[in-house]
Amino acid sequence: MTTRQWVYRFDELDSAERYVGGSWEDVRALFGGKGANLAEMVRIGVPVPPGFIVTTEACNVYLEAGGIFPEGMWDQVLQALHTIEADTGKTFGDPRQPLLVSCRSGAKFSMPGMMDTVLNIGLNDLTAQAMVNLTGDERFVFDAYRRLIQMFGSVVMGVADEVFEHVLTAARQKAGVTVESDLQAADWKEVTDRFKNVFRNHTQIDFPQDPLEQLRMATEAVFKSWNGKRAVDYRNAANIPHDLGTAVNIVTMVFGNMGNDCATGVAMTRNGSTGEPGLEGDFLINAQGEDVVAGIRMTEDITTMAASFPEAYEELCSIANKLELHYRDMQDMEFTIEKGKLWMLQTRDGKRTARAAVRIAVDMTREGLISMDQAVLRISPEQIDFFLHPQFDPAAIADARSHGRMVARGLNVSPGAAGGLVVFEADLAETWTKRDGKKVILVRPETKPDDVHGLLAAQGVLTSRGGRTSHAALVARQFGKPAVVGVAALEIDLSKREMRCGETLIREGDVISIDGNTGEVFLGELPTMLPDIKDPWLIDLLSWADEYRTLGVWANADYPEDARRARSYGAQGIGLCRSEHMFFETDRLPLFQKMIMARLPVDQREALDALLPFQRDDFAGLFREMDGMPVIIRLIDPPLHEFLPDLVELMGQLSDLKLRIRDAGTLPDIDALLEEIRIKERLREQAEKLKEQNPMLGMRGVRLGIHIPDLTKMQVRAIFEAACLVTREGVTVLPKIMIPLVGHANELKVQREALEAEAQAVMAEQNLKIDYKFGTMIELPRAALTADQIAEYAEFFSYGTNDLTQTTYGISRDDAESGFLIEYVGKGILPENPFATLDEDGVVQLMKIGVDKGRSVRPDLECGICGEHGGDPRSIALCHSLGLTYVSCSPFRVPIARLAAAHAALRKK
Repeated sequence: MTTRQWVYRFDELDSAERYVGGSWEDVRALFGGKGANLAEMVRIGVPVPPGFIVTTEACNVYLEAGGIFPEGMWDQVLQALHTIEADTGKTFGDPRQPLLVSCRSGAKFSMPGMMDTVLNIGLNDLTAQAMVNLTGDERFVFDAYRRLIQMFGSVVMGVADEVFEHVLTAARQKAGVTVESDLQAADWKEVTDRFKNVFRNHTQIDFPQDPLEQLRMATEAVFKSWNGKRAVDYRNAANIPHDLGTAVNIVTMVFGNMGNDCATGVAMTRNGSTGEPGLEGDFLINAQGEDVVAGIRMTEDITTMAASFPEAYEELCSIANKLELHYRDMQDMEFTIEKGKLWMLQTRDGKRTARAAVRIAVDMTREGLISMDQAVLRISPEQIDFFLHPQFDPAAIADARSHGRMVARGLNVSPGAAGGLVVFEADLAETWTKRDGKKVILVRPETKPDDVHGLLAAQGVLTSRGGRTSHAALVARQFGKPAVVGVAALEIDLSKREMRCGETLIREGDVISIDGNTGEVFLGELPTMLPDIKDPWLIDLLSWADEYRTLGVWANADYPEDARRARSYGAQGIGLCRSEHMFFETDRLPLFQKMIMARLPVDQREALDALLPFQRDDFAGLFREMDGMPVIIRLIDPPLHEFLPDLVELMGQLSDLKLRIRDAGTLPDIDALLEEIRIKERLREQAEKLKEQNPMLGMRGVRLGIHIPDLTKMQVRAIFEAACLVTREGVTVLPKIMIPLVGHANELKVQREALEAEAQAVMAEQNLKIDYKFGTMIELPRAALTADQIAEYAEFFSYGTNDLTQTTYGISRDDAESGFLIEYVGKGILPENPFATLDEDGVVQLMKIGVDKGRSVRPDLECGICGEHGGDPRSIALCHSLGLTYVSCSPFRVPIARLAAAHAALRKK
């Protein structure tokens, strides 16, 4: 039987394509992103050190078998290793001309720093001496040897990195230097010996001298790191599947730490924070790659490399352009310069902020690299959401600066504003956030992959070291967390749980604010303001999205200011105005309660007449803001008890008042208390009368309108009086009246007849004709199942999916989302929260029945959705497939819905 191919050389990409059927996505799944891109760079003529890939399939088989290599895999590794030996003229483990390799992870999707890497594999006591003989540089060789022992100890054997760091700290102190690059050969030889002792003391074995054993154990460690905590946490946060596995990339070592004619760096072809064209990144002279991202030395800006390495810099710029043209996306590259020779170690699609992603997509479209529809599809709805995050109030920033509360400034690597309690440990950040509900800022000298869970839990991250390509910067940008890094003025003492910025002492638990847009750090928590999304690139992108989408995007808005914001964000109408919200205003609630309490029709009519001008003014304000656009007004929906004080609270107040009578000193005081008791007693009596065992399924919606017809008639009169008023002002008004909670066609028939008579009466009084429609909210299963009957009396349907989900599942959203529903989702009983994303197998099927039946009677029936699902991208895609007319959502989600609707249309093609 032929053994499966588990190992591919970089120059065997064509055979991998044949194996997986020629799809680049499948090649990336097999090789991992890093390996696939290394092989692709070889194919297009970019200088890459010789190497090979152990596939993700091998990783998955290894993990499933409980830690056993697949049959034939190790033999293929050895065969590929011999090919590298032939290419380089070096031999693995040879005491005269040794070959050294790196062993790096690489999954299909980029997970920066989340899995393991081991460098300088192949060094031992014999080959180290051979390297000294070959290079004449004892300092370089023992720097490389100690790195191997440290990486192998921490990655492969699980030795805490701190014990190695203590040795390094002692070595720096003994030599009287502050940075490791100033240590000399004798220092590194001593460190290497001490590292061997640390390794032996913590593992009970000697550091392995057999290079093949080093490679085997390192390969296993990379496989195992796929299921490491930080990798799992990252995949959970980034929605990356857990069954992909990681490839292992075994690559010939090239060295950036052989002297001042060597360097290493990370560069992006465009700015990862803003999207501005041009190389952005960091490099270090005489260093290895891990030094750049770890932040242990202050890096240099990539643009200064032109002075130090002019030829290599020119070649890097040329390769950057070549890779961007090839991949048609911004690239994040790693490189090493060895003795003046440039080697590319990695390229991948660069991590970027939402703002940068939008600019890059638009710029690349204008440059002809990608098409307009590709640009639209390249931006996720979640990225649009980042534009809508609050920013610090400029006035508050100016005030903080003027009062000396700005204490430091660093690199602004991930935009946004965040304030919270200072916390110095990732575990504590997660605990304070998840257990205690606190907002925290994670502060570290530099973050490491093991900190990812704390970074994800925190509002933002602040580091004293690191550059624009540091771990903190990359992960913060990936997940939209504000980040300020490389704050040199920040002196962090982790043992004392405090930090200093000049003379300012800040302890764990103190509050700070960080501005990821400017890189500034402030004492205290600064107030935020609503965002302004007038980014010119975003405006262009959303206008392109509007050209592709077929779904209308409307907004849920109850007040003129909400409507104004919705329209400025691109809403094409108001899909839900909850008219009852207007009754909760302080000057209206007493009148509404008076209507509820009325014992005589004349008293009830008097209260409604007093409410009418308020409602009319509210609706007029909405109509003015939405000039020329439809406005759907839902008539009163909640049960009346919601407008009265809580019954238990009333009983407590009555008991208190009766006790106060006993202590009253004068007759007027007693009379006042008795009057207050009388009023409270009436409220209590009415609250008890209105109390229902299940009010969500009780006297509300259309039932309330039929029971108290003057209430909904007043609302309709207010709507049409407002429409006539603003029509005379020159405003184009398109009111749509929505009758909620209809379960039977006869309910809608009765209520519409009464309300339409009121509408006609107002228009006759005003001598004006208003273009209007009556419709209903489909939020009960029976309404969906009998939609053909209901459509006889409705000119539009609006799906109230909050209640439709409740009544379909038979569960209360308010209770379930804080109780068993979370447990259900956590245990996989339900794939997701049906109140967040539409239930495709149940609720969506009812919606489809409703649409089909409704349009069978009225082909031009408008159908929309106004529940919370209207702003959820996955639900929007389902609404598109149903053929709905529009979705309606919060004003703040309108831009997200515009893009999601375009995605739905493009992906349906």
